[in-house]
Amino acid sequence: MAAMRLKVFCAYLIVAIAALLCSGAQAAEFVAGADLSHLGFFEDRGIVYKDDGNPEDALAILQRGGLNCVRLRLFTSSAEQARANPYNYTNNLEYTIPLARRVKRAGLKLMLDFHYSDSWADPGKQNKPAAWTGLSVAGLEQRMYDYNSNTIAAFRAAGAMPEYVQVGNEIIGGMLWPEGRVGGSFDTPSQWTNLTRLVRAAIRGIKDAAGTNAPKVIIHIDRGGDWGGTQWFFDNLLQRQVEFDIIGESYYPWWHGSLTALRTCLNNAANRYGKPLIVIETAFPWSNSTNIVGIPASPEGQTQFVAELAKIVKALPNGRGAGICWWGSEYVRLQGAALAGFDRRSFFDFEGNALPVVKSVGQLAAPLRMSADFREGALTVQWPLSGAALSLATCTNVAQPSWALVTNTVESTGAIFSVTLHTDVNGGGHWYRLQSN
Repeated sequence: MAAMRLKVFCAYLIVAIAALLCSGAQAAEFVAGADLSHLGFFEDRGIVYKDDGNPEDALAILQRGGLNCVRLRLFTSSAEQARANPYNYTNNLEYTIPLARRVKRAGLKLMLDFHYSDSWADPGKQNKPAAWTGLSVAGLEQRMYDYNSNTIAAFRAAGAMPEYVQVGNEIIGGMLWPEGRVGGSFDTPSQWTNLTRLVRAAIRGIKDAAGTNAPKVIIHIDRGGDWGGTQWFFDNLLQRQVEFDIIGESYYPWWHGSLTALRTCLNNAANRYGKPLIVIETAFPWSNSTNIVGIPASPEGQTQFVAELAKIVKALPNGRGAGICWWGSEYVRLQGAALAGFDRRSFFDFEGNALPVVKSVGQLAAPLRMSADFREGALTVQWPLSGAALSLATCTNVAQPSWALVTNTVESTGAIFSVTLHTDVNGGGHWYRLQSN
């Protein structure tokens, strides 16, 4: 038996060649992220997070699962607002800085999501902070500079400097309404001028406070499946010379369309704007839903959804797919809290146990290594989700290779891709590699 295994190993030598074969520039590090903005909120109400049934810090569970970044939103709410309505107002500076310190201590990068509102800002509402009402556009511009500068200085002083900063949250309709509103009856040159003044002031404040350690600046909209809306927004913004680093898109498949629509939008954006893209908000249910984009609502369905997203984002032109970030990952069923169904779309079940999706998202940033297993006359080759854009190829002479794509079905199970090859141990040597299409 040992001789047979050795013969098979010699006949089927696996070669992992990946990074050098991918065309174009690659992102420095793929963001495998999770929004954990309400972690303290849930912990304060008795939620205990577990891994394999063992109570543990949720940040440690995510870090061990391979995730490398945590996203935290920031409201302008007062302490009084946060005490009166914690779920909708708690994410202020006093709450967020201690949580950001925990993120850093866990060895994770930080993405800070400015909402520029006392509570939730999204496509349907971009309400100014109560303390900012009555200011002119010039006054709001100065306030944006001061607020962003002071906030980044506070994070820096706390040893929790973010690596990424979002200037606004899902700002397809602008921010700080009505002065910075765009779209519909507000789709005018003067309104776009107002918005760009506010965005530029925010970016100046961030960079001035950060010094030489400036975070990457993200502009985030909610049009992952809508190329027309994406083009309208970023054409207008970039025509006005707004300088930023990364495009962020939300993509929830029950709201934003098919995976094909997502692929079209992201590919077009990568080609047109030449900037990295992150699917900065996404989620998928692990229960209590019909199939979505052909995928069942189950723990296994969550991992399948991650694999499908990975195939799209990792394959963007010139390596411009820069990350995927799961929203509401910390949500757990909580008596009396209206969680909008995200307790069924999170990383944890109703008892706080980590679901398989944690490791699937973590594998998006895993080192690209191949492994092989031979059993019962079949060779199975495996690689992590970080290689989602690559295909398996084979040749019989590595000295003078003629690589041919392996046509066997690629399966995604949990956090890995795999291909099963029926072998003939007397058929000569085979070499395998991963390569771009």
